[in-house]
Amino acid sequence: MAGDVILLDTHALLWWALDPGQLSAEATKVVAEMEERGGFASSISIWELGVKIQRGKLDLGISIDEFARRVEHGGVVSLVPVDTTIWLASLALRWAHRDPADRVIVASALAKGVPILSKDSTIREFEGVPSVW
Repeated sequence: MAGDVILLDTHALLWWALDPGQLSAEATKVVAEMEERGGFASSISIWELGVKIQRGKLDLGISIDEFARRVEHGGVVSLVPVDTTIWLASLALRWAHRDPADRVIVASALAKGVPILSKDSTIREFEGVPSVW
């Protein structure tokens, strides 16, 4: 498989960057490959993490701005912008799940043609994109 290998769900991005012990054995193998070949995360994941920080449910030990900067400039994970194409693709998904962030993450993976690395059973059950955990 050439090119980028995976799109990280929000929690997978967080755990890969700051707490790799939370990753499953399979996820650990996939991120090792991703570190060699590259991967993606949706920019909505930065927003999701920022909201959790604002609500006092998450402390990264660094600001969300610094976290985003490190991801963007780390050379491993490319952030996929949430543009009109991704928003429209998220609306077109044949999926009853209403969480807009999850829908955008799935639409982003479809747009990039890669599986999603996610522990989330709702995302994993979506039949339109492969997932790994």
